[in-house]
Amino acid sequence: MFSYAGRTNNPTQQPLPTRVGGFGGVEGLEAYLNAENITHVIDATHPFAAQMSMNAVAACANTGVSLCAFEREAWTPDAADDWQFVPDMAGAVAALPDDPTRVFLAIGRQHIADFAVKPQHDYLLRLVDPPEGALPLPNAEAVVARGPFTVADDTGLMENHGTQLIVAKNGGGLGARAKLDAARALGVPVIIIDRPAIAPRTILRSVDEVMGWLPHSARRGV
Repeated sequence: MFSYAGRTNNPTQQPLPTRVGGFGGVEGLEAYLNAENITHVIDATHPFAAQMSMNAVAACANTGVSLCAFEREAWTPDAADDWQFVPDMAGAVAALPDDPTRVFLAIGRQHIADFAVKPQHDYLLRLVDPPEGALPLPNAEAVVARGPFTVADDTGLMENHGTQLIVAKNGGGLGARAKLDAARALGVPVIIIDRPAIAPRTILRSVDEVMGWLPHSARRGV
């Protein structure tokens, strides 16, 4: 069983039975695990989906279900990168300069409104789905596109917008890294938001490791 959070309108199709939507907190997830006779859970959520991951840790501990997290390595800077690390979204807002700046806000759609306290900036947003209603920022342009993106794609996007600063979550992996490589090539600084802390759990870095963790007798997984 493959579970989507329901954050995008048209998620990528999977060759497995699929469900969409939340579970209703820890108790709801526990009820689902018991009702479906789930024996193993693979938490492959985004590294910033902290609430779901914390719920999975608690629900699996309470029901005796085995849990692992399939999590990509966080990004680390090279000598040529100009990165500033901040602990959370509020830290990213605070780190923005006072002078008007052309900012590539590469954080998805959930926290766009947090940046309304810095209305002097010109924001570039890249979203998977078109925004619903007016954007909460007075000076913003939304580009609707689904990754993965190439360095050439992101270099062109940033050059066309005149990007002077990037704000990005430290999602890790290759699919969303192109903007960071483009920033290095263009000499654009980046504000990197650290991942939220999650309770201790087994963390695996590759599909092979995950498949090796699953016993042949496992009946179900999420």
